[in-house]
Amino acid sequence: MTEPATLPDTAPPRVLLDRLVDEVETVFHGKRAVVRLAVASLLARGHILFEDVPGVGKTTLAHALAQALGLTFRRVQFTSDLLPSDVLGVSVFNPAANTFEVREGPVFTQVLLADEINRAPPRTQSGLLQAMQEGTVTIDDRTFTLPRPFLVLATQNPLEHYGTYPLPESQLDRFLMRLTIGYPGAEAERRILLDSRAVDPAVTRIRPVLGPDDVLRLQAEVENVQADPALVDYLMEIVRRTRESSAFRLGVSPRGSVALFRAARAYALTGGRDYLVPDDVRDVVVPCLAHRLLPAGMGAATLDAHEQSAALLESLLAEVEVPV
Repeated sequence: MTEPATLPDTAPPRVLLDRLVDEVETVFHGKRAVVRLAVASLLARGHILFEDVPGVGKTTLAHALAQALGLTFRRVQFTSDLLPSDVLGVSVFNPAANTFEVREGPVFTQVLLADEINRAPPRTQSGLLQAMQEGTVTIDDRTFTLPRPFLVLATQNPLEHYGTYPLPESQLDRFLMRLTIGYPGAEAERRILLDSRAVDPAVTRIRPVLGPDDVLRLQAEVENVQADPALVDYLMEIVRRTRESSAFRLGVSPRGSVALFRAARAYALTGGRDYLVPDDVRDVVVPCLAHRLLPAGMGAATLDAHEQSAALLESLLAEVEVPV
């Protein structure tokens, strides 16, 4: 792997993170806000679910992020016949050595793209989600620690339902953020078209600008981001209203509120601050909470439910008094 063109260790987080986002944007055009949220999720030690139509750049973003971070990258296409061992690994007997050997699965990487996760059966989904939660994999009663940092970017197409296994609410809750990318603007699409003339994929031009140690250091920096008590109250009030509002059938769990707090502090760090401001909370409320909620009248966590939850959260944010 190419050594990262790193800045000095003393470079402030804002400089490092701006350089990272700028590098990813050289191939993933016009979506700086999405890139910043993805970086915030990584710094918060969370995982991301991309729910969007095919062809908007989910794979490009995942690959570019891994490349710019100098991290190892694997992609798994989830299908209906995918077994847990195809993702996690398996123990096989070696007759020459007369012993069992563990063959690690693709999950043993630092950035894993789980493409179309909802096409795999629930057993396979659960195996990956457990690894995401615990950072370990157990094969034949032996537990293996996954590489650090470890980031899973899962995708699912919200418009296809035949032959899919939708993630239940309890498993959606394992993703720190659910993001959509959307179609590019005119200028960004022009740059995509021009990039497509090259023989080599554009992502191969990405240079590593950080390394694994930089990522671990920045993840530790998140713990030092200060939050005024008034902002903690603000965040708790948003969560409380999702639990008490008749507009929601399922409110935000304590795990969800912890995720929101962690994501907001990581997002503040991507903005170059070591303290939280109200906009940090507001900007991550929908990505962090919409997929954890179930609006009244909805029976499952579908795309319609997510979109309705997002709209309800926007209304709720307009009602909650912002601390000065």
